[in-house]
Amino acid sequence: MKDIDYGKICIANKQIKTTDIKGKDYAQVNERIKAFRMLYPTGQISTEIISLENGVVTMKSSVFDKDGKLLGTGMAQEKENSTFINKTSYIENCETSAVGRALGMCGFGIDVSIASAEELTNALENQKKEEQEMEELIVKYTELRSDLEQLGCDFREEKTNKWICSKAKIETQDINLLGLEELRRLCKVYAEMIEKKKNDKTTKK
Repeated sequence: MKDIDYGKICIANKQIKTTDIKGKDYAQVNERIKAFRMLYPTGQISTEIISLENGVVTMKSSVFDKDGKLLGTGMAQEKENSTFINKTSYIENCETSAVGRALGMCGFGIDVSIASAEELTNALENQKKEEQEMEELIVKYTELRSDLEQLGCDFREEKTNKWICSKAKIETQDINLLGLEELRRLCKVYAEMIEKKKNDKTTKK
């Protein structure tokens, strides 16, 4: 089997139908697969799960010609419940993205981007969900701090602030400097502090 002929790949790519996302055309994975089959009808596309734990899956896809020569690989990662489709099909969605990237590395459907239409759409959905969660956490952060102050917590005390930062594994409680995961941890610590202070008051009664 001859090596990939770039000229033939370009011809195959012309047959690919694209999807417009935010003004740019992206190739869907099924279109990349069809282009691949045009040149390698007996080639192989394999997928494997690299890791699967805590609702996060990482997958690898490999593309081979009919003689078993490796043509390209691609990796993808998805989190369960991160998008609507990932509530039930995050493993399948991850496999599709990995296959799309592997075929992209072979030269199929990359006139605009290595990322496939499915991959970009999923990334945009994740970004939107994270932005929404960040907004909700900011409101929660404000409410929790207010509750703590009413329960007697003095955020002006250096010792208290150091303990909170250590517990939340962060450098600062300045909301403008915190990322999503850091803010999640901080709000969790605040909630635990409130619960403890309420329990302490109940015990004293």
